[in-house]
Amino acid sequence: MREQITERIRSEVLSQELSAGTSLREQALAERYGVSRAPVRDALLQLSNEGLLVAKPNCGVKVAALPDKTLQPLIIRIRRDIEAVALGKLFERHGDVNFEPFREVLEEFRLACESGKQSAVVQCDMAFHRFILAASGEQELLSLWLPIVSRMMLNYARHKDWMESYREHEAIFNAILAKDLPLASELLANNVS
Repeated sequence: MREQITERIRSEVLSQELSAGTSLREQALAERYGVSRAPVRDALLQLSNEGLLVAKPNCGVKVAALPDKTLQPLIIRIRRDIEAVALGKLFERHGDVNFEPFREVLEEFRLACESGKQSAVVQCDMAFHRFILAASGEQELLSLWLPIVSRMMLNYARHKDWMESYREHEAIFNAILAKDLPLASELLANNVS
């Protein structure tokens, strides 16, 4: 439950449904998500540790401000490097990877893009990239990646519509299935911007 709440809050912040400076109250979030305060408290703590939220004693938790735009190229470069390493590790283990959950994530991504709900698209986008990191077999990469991706402004404005984003991810998936590391690497690097 904690992980589901964490992902929902993360996607709402990254999609800017929850903007910088927005106060987040445990009780209100617990009621909104229909859960007890414990998983909400844990989610807020995790997202604060990642830098997505800011917790101050006796002041509560707020959505952190986005980093200065001049830092975005550095953040993008670090994220690309982490995902490139993860992709290479995934290819080393290709025969041992179960791609069915990846296929399911991609199908959820398609449905989210068709619905046009930005927070669902962001959540699926994150799940897609997280699968690559998890399939690498290197847990440390995920620990490095989460705080970096939490500081990115996800750029969907470059697409004509949501389905264009889906097609980018579908092409990455197909290149991975085809065991074409150079193509998958190029497509992944172009997607992370």
